[in-house]
Parts: sequence; C-alpha cells; structure tokens
Amino acid sequence: MSTTWTKIGHGFAWFFSLHLDPYGQEEAERTDSRNASQAHPNVEPYDERDPTAGEWILSVTPTPSSIFNYFYRLFPLLHWITRYNLTWFIGDLIAGITVGAVVVPQGMAYAQLANLEPQYGLYSSFMGVLIYWFFATSKDITIGPVAVMSTVTGGIVAKAATEIPDVPGHIVASALAIIIGGIVCFLGLARLGWIVDLIPLPSIAAFMTGSGLNIAVGQIPTMMGMNTPKKRFSTRDATYLVIINTLKNLRYTTIEAAMGLTALLMLYIIRSTCSYLAKKYPHRERMLFFVSTLRTAFVILLYTAISAGVNVNRRTNPLFTVLGEVPRGFQHAAVPQLNPRIISFFLSELPAAVIVVLIEHISISKSFGRVNNYVIDPSQELVAIGVSNLLGPFLGAYPATGSFSRTAIKAKSGVRTPFAGVITALVVLLAIYALTAVFWYIPQASLAAVIIHAVLDVVSPPNVVYQFWRISPLEVIIFFAGVLVTIFDTIEDGIYTTVCVSFAVFIFRLFQAKGRFLGVAKVRTIGDLRSSRRTSESQTLSQDQKVTPSFREGGISSERNLFIPIDHEDNSNPRVSVTHPYPGVFIYQFTELFNYPNATRFLDGLTTGIFKATRRTDPESIGRLGDRPWNDPGPRKGKVLLDDVEERPTLRAVILDCAAINDVDVTSVQALIDVRNQLDRYTTPDIVEWHFANVRNPWTRRALVAAGFGFLQPKRGNAEPGRRWKSIFSVADLADAASPLSSNTGEKTVVEKRTSGGDEEIGAQPPSIDGDDGATRQVPLYGLNRPFFHADVQEALDAVLENIEYRPPVFRA
Repeated sequence: MSTTWTKIGHGFAWFFSLHLDPYGQEEAERTDSRNASQAHPNVEPYDERDPTAGEWILSVTPTPSSIFNYFYRLFPLLHWITRYNLTWFIGDLIAGITVGAVVVPQGMAYAQLANLEPQYGLYSSFMGVLIYWFFATSKDITIGPVAVMSTVTGGIVAKAATEIPDVPGHIVASALAIIIGGIVCFLGLARLGWIVDLIPLPSIAAFMTGSGLNIAVGQIPTMMGMNTPKKRFSTRDATYLVIINTLKNLRYTTIEAAMGLTALLMLYIIRSTCSYLAKKYPHRERMLFFVSTLRTAFVILLYTAISAGVNVNRRTNPLFTVLGEVPRGFQHAAVPQLNPRIISFFLSELPAAVIVVLIEHISISKSFGRVNNYVIDPSQELVAIGVSNLLGPFLGAYPATGSFSRTAIKAKSGVRTPFAGVITALVVLLAIYALTAVFWYIPQASLAAVIIHAVLDVVSPPNVVYQFWRISPLEVIIFFAGVLVTIFDTIEDGIYTTVCVSFAVFIFRLFQAKGRFLGVAKVRTIGDLRSSRRTSESQTLSQDQKVTPSFREGGISSERNLFIPIDHEDNSNPRVSVTHPYPGVFIYQFTELFNYPNATRFLDGLTTGIFKATRRTDPESIGRLGDRPWNDPGPRKGKVLLDDVEERPTLRAVILDCAAINDVDVTSVQALIDVRNQLDRYTTPDIVEWHFANVRNPWTRRALVAAGFGFLQPKRGNAEPGRRWKSIFSVADLADAASPLSSNTGEKTVVEKRTSGGDEEIGAQPPSIDGDDGATRQVPLYGLNRPFFHADVQEALDAVLENIEYRPPVFRA
C-alpha cells in the first residue's frame, strides 16, 4: 500500500515539476550512516527520521481518553472532594467566616464605585464565592466585586445614565457581566489561559498602581463630605482634575470628615499596632492576624453604632450621609436583559473590562499558588471566573473577579480547600437576609475610608519600582507610562497603554536581537571537593610512584574548553584570553529565537563579522574591475591597498549554536540558504562547512535538512573515496544509557565522542573500552546519517578540527 502511495506521490511530483531531493539528501545520509557504522561496529546503527505532518495531526487529534480528561478537568472538585475531612473543614470554616466578615462591607462599598445600590455588591459577593469553588484550581482566591472592576463598571453605568437613560444601571451592569463571562469562559474552554502571560508584571503593577490612585483620589471628596449632599464636581474625571477640584473645594468640608478621617486613621492604627505586636510577641501572631484582618468589620460596626445613636430619631434628616435602604433578600433576581442596543453601547469599553478581569484574577492566583506551593491551571481559572460572571447576573450581580486583599486574608486564615467559599457565601447570605436593617446606618464617609484603605494596598511601593529598575530599566518606562496615562486620562487608556507599550518593547527586542561570535577559553574548576579528595589520596602514594594527573576521574572534567563571546560582552573578565578556535573557523551563537523578524539582523551580523576577519579565498575569482560589486570596487588602478587582508585566513567552517532556537520558519531558513550561497561565492572554489549544535526540536532539524544542511551534499563534496568525511558523534553505553552519571571516583564515563575515520577517539575513553573495543554495545545520541548536527558546541568543534586537514586541496593561494 505504501508503495502505491509512493508512486502516486512521485507522479504528482513529476506532473508539478517538484524536486523531491534537490540536495542529494538520501544518497548523502546513506553514505554517512554506512561509513560511521562500518568504522565502529560496536555502535548500534541509528538514523534520524523526520517528523511528518500526519504524525503532527495525530498528536493534536483528540482521543477518547483525552476528551474524557478534558471534561473531567472542568470540575477539579472531583479530584479532592472524596478525601474531604474534619481537619480541612475546620480550616475552611475559620477562613470562610473571616473572609465573609470582610466581603460584606467591602461589597457594599465597591457597589458605590460601580454607581449601583449597595445590595448589588452583596449579590456579586454571594454568587462569586458560591460558584467559583466548583471549578477552582486555587484554594485561596476569593471571587467578588473589586475596586478596579467596579470603577470600570461605574464609568459604563454613569455613561449609560446619560445616553440610554431608559435602561436602569443594574441592567447595563448585568449585561456587561454576561458578555465578559461569555468571552472569558470561551477562552478557558479553548484552553487559551496562556494569553494572560502576554501581559508582563510591570504592566500589571502600573495598571494596579494607577487604578489604586485613581480610586483613592475619587473617594476623598466623599470621605470629606465636600461633595455631599450637593455634588460640586465629578469624581470620575481624570485623577489630576479630581485632585485640583478637591483642593478648590476644601472649604466645603463637613462633619462627615470626622466620620471618614477618623475611620481611615483607625484602620491604619489597628493594622500597624497588630504588625508591631506580632513581631514583639511571635506566639500571639495568629491571634493578632485575625484582629488585624477583622479591622474593617470592626470599624464599620463601630461607626454604624455611632451613626445609629445619632440618627435613630432623625431618619428623615440624618446628621451625615448614610448608606440608606438595602432591600432584604434577592429582590432583583431576574433573567438578564441582552439586546443589541445595550451591547453596542458598552462595546468600546469591553476590551478594557475583559483585560481587567483576566489580569487581576490570573496574576493573583498564580502569585498565591507559588507562595503556597501549588500550581493553578490558568485556563480552568478562566472557566471558573467565566461561569461565575455568566450565572451571577441572574441574581443581580455585576462583573466580578479575584480580590487581592480578600485572597490574602483567606490564605493567611488557614484555608484548606476551595470549599471555604461556601462558608463565605453563607455569611453573605446571612447578611442579605438578617442585617439589612443595620446597613441603613452605615456612614458613607466611613465606607469611603474603607475603600481608600483597601485600594492603597495595591499601589506599588518605591522599593518595588526600584527593583524593576535594577532588573530591567526599560520596563520602568512601561510602568510610569501606564501610571501617568491613568492619572492624566482614564483607567481604560492606562490599560491599553501598558499592554501596547509592553508588546512594542517585546517586538523591539525580538527585531533587534544580535548574535555573538564565541571564542574558546581554557578554564578549570577550582574548589571541586572530589578534586581535593583525589589530591589528598595521591599525596599518600610513595614518592617513587609516578602519578599522571587526570581531569576525567569521576566523570567530571576539571579542565575544559569554555565558549564565551569574543568581545567579552557577557561581562566575563577581559583579562581572560579568548580566541577563535582555528583560523577561518567561526562559532556564532543565536541569542534569541530565529524567525522572520530577526533573521536578517542575525545573519547580517554573521557575515559582517566573517568578512572583517577573513579574506576572499581566490582574489582573482572576481575577474575584471567591472565584475566587482559596486560597494567593493577594490583599490584604484596602479595602487596597492595596504592593509592586513593578506594576513587574514580564508573562511573554512561556521558553527551555529542553536540552543536558543526552538522553531524556524520559511523566511529564516531561506535567509540562511542565501547566506550559505553568498559565503560559497566568497570562498570559491572551496566550500564552507556548516555545523549546527544544540538543535533539539525535530521540526527544526527537518527544516534545516530540507534546505540542504546537516549533511555533506554529494555535489559539494570533493574528497577522495574512503576519506569523504570523518563523523564525530557522541555515544552512550547501551546498558547504562538510562542511568545517571555517578559522581563517585572511579565510575566510568558513559558518554563519549567517537570518530568514524579510524580507531582513535576524541576526548576521554572509559576504562571498559580500553581493553576490548567491542565488549560494550553503544548507541549514538543522534542519527549517524546527519553528521553536521551535533550534541553541543564542543562536539561540533571537534568535528571541524578533525576533518579540516583532510579537506581536498581544491585551491591553494
């Protein structure tokens, strides 16, 4: 059957004039593999086989098992719910009640940011924690209303009040939650959670810092009472305008400032006092943590009690602004309204809202996963938050995502599983049905103080920005760009700025990637304990006994070749002598991915460096003056150009270190072919050898082979029969191929280099090979049919140096 398909394929190739083997790959690989196997009969034959498109299709085609696992992974609670126990329940109970005490006042406060009534914050808090635990891969995350998302929602609701006044604000907020939930859930179901990694940490920090400052500044007028009951200016203007207007209206400060400023001061006093006492009395640390955590609930209860004492007999005319009526129960439960009019209204703000939901939740969950030693599934987290926002609006919820402050509280409270969210949901449910009468007396100024206290915690302190500067000064520009745009424009534009600038920096780095020429430095290790042990043992031998120093004992080489940049741009010691390994032999290292954006820059650097350090093999190959290139006309007629060109070597071989390369594309490989042709013309009638080290991706090897690399093309090789090429390759003992190298003295080395041109070996020879070369069966690390692909740079250099003197004398200067 395969023969028939082969014939059909050859027929198509003939009809379309396709060159199936333009470089003579099949003949060359057969010859190279046969020569290597004949030279070393104790080495098991192994030829590389290119991956095929059919194999790739099979690898990505779902199987029944993978389909089952896909749906099974959608419900992570199935992995642990059957092992739930009393110890876990006690930890979840404490954490759930603690978070519930915090989320109730925060939820109502954040609803104010969203331009909604307080009960909608409670609805969002309830649905977020109740639904999330079914799909969660993080035990710490708490889903609910957050400051930044509430502010973005509030801007959309405020705009809707003027442009579509017949649609209530909570209807717009619920429709926004449905659309966001659908988008995020789709990303999760499609397993696209990796998309969040495109946004770097400085961008997230800038977004959080700018948003925190924006929200805090916007709450100051409410906390001071200067904007209530009469609204003198908008707190949704740009941050700098709000600051200016706040300063202009300070004379309108009312008694509400007493309820706001003192509440804010008390929040910071409680936190600072608990932190100080925890350091002084470590055995009381856990108790003090819970006192500090519950400070928000304590302050709200205290100022609610003060407000009740003052306003209990003046509900029609309270002394200061209070929260007001909060309906009991889920009185706004309904099917969300979705129509083109509402969706088209907030469509322009939708990208910013989706980005806020994504980066807040995933960045927080990853951070706490690392801290608490577990790994989250970003795609599954998107499913969880998407489903929460899809179902929440049926009870009146608006967009919700992960909360940093409540997640930190939950983690420190000793949470054991995501089931703690159910406990928190019960606390919120109790508040919705039993405490609504008390909520009427909560002072608005005190709620503003709670918001300011919460959002200032997300502002990056100067030490974090300084660390950014030390690590990557360029990314500090991204940070300040995002913060400044948020302050002088809007949160949405600040988000777009950080994302776009981050992407631009990434593209800039990719396009401006620069390769390095590597040289060889002889180094040895100092301070090796095994070397010290061997030295002490050798000193016990008799003085008459001759001891030959060996750097290969114990499988460790103390003296070795190290390949570092010729110009020491890696910050290596400039006093260390680094030279090219051999005249006319160059080692070039790719420092980034090798694809179409940077292929030209990489290869321009390669050719420029080669032309500066070598001379043309046959100066007469250019011919007459008119045949010379216009940009290299040579000396004027009758004049001799005095320089060191004649002293330079001719180009012999190029070794490419491809450790940083994973994939290549058509553009980059074609550029490599063009450079090969260019250098062949430069060295005519000789040819340039191309060696590749550290190419690990089989698809990359396939692409290079298809371009004629990796083997010596029959048309390019002019060596005499029997001496065409001496393959240098690494082998491993067949019996020990799966065993790790031992660090004990006297353990034989299981990896070595072999050459196919004779019985000599390159590098160290294990004791088991000395006596009987055929006693141990060995396997090559890579295929014998592609001798120009090497395991590392040292092997590639050995191959070049072993064969460079056996190359045919095609041209002699």
